[in-house]
Amino acid sequence: MKKIVLSIVALTASTALMAAVNAGACQGCHGADWTKPALGKSKDVALMTHAEIATALKGYKDGTYGGPMKGLMKGQVAKYSDAELEEFAQTIGK
Repeated sequence: MKKIVLSIVALTASTALMAAVNAGACQGCHGADWTKPALGKSKDVALMTHAEIATALKGYKDGTYGGPMKGLMKGQVAKYSDAELEEFAQTIGK
């Protein structure tokens, strides 16, 4: 019984974190399957690893990552915690 309760708690926490990042806003530029270069300038997110995506998202947030879309992306991720960005990164890419 204890394992079931802990599993439910973990699942609920993961779902809450994933729900925090608005994937629809990302998909508007990156495509529903993450293969579209955003505004013709970004990497193919679908080919990036989860770790690369997490590094990129957190780097956009703190200003240490990015090329021509750095300013735009900073505004998109600034409202999320590093934990939310990390969890979201695990749901996309490879």
